[in-house]
Amino acid sequence: MTVTVFTNPNNPQCEATEQELSKLGVRYVAVDLTQNPSTLEQIKNAGFKQIPVVISPNSSWSGHRPDLIRQLAQSIAA
Repeated sequence: MTVTVFTNPNNPQCEATEQELSKLGVRYVAVDLTQNPSTLEQIKNAGFKQIPVVISPNSSWSGHRPDLIRQLAQSIAA
């Protein structure tokens, strides 16, 4: 399963999301939006209004959402 986290360096919500994913053993690919301006525009055009943006095959959300991170980790473990 591919999980992508769109982040911005030095953002506390991004850091917390990445730490929680790692702690729960969820493998993910981080995309630094400051290095990918066109991707940032795509994220905005998709309706996301805050970072981080987490996208997995079955769900997507923005912001630091520990509840959804746990659900994602449980679905991967199942």
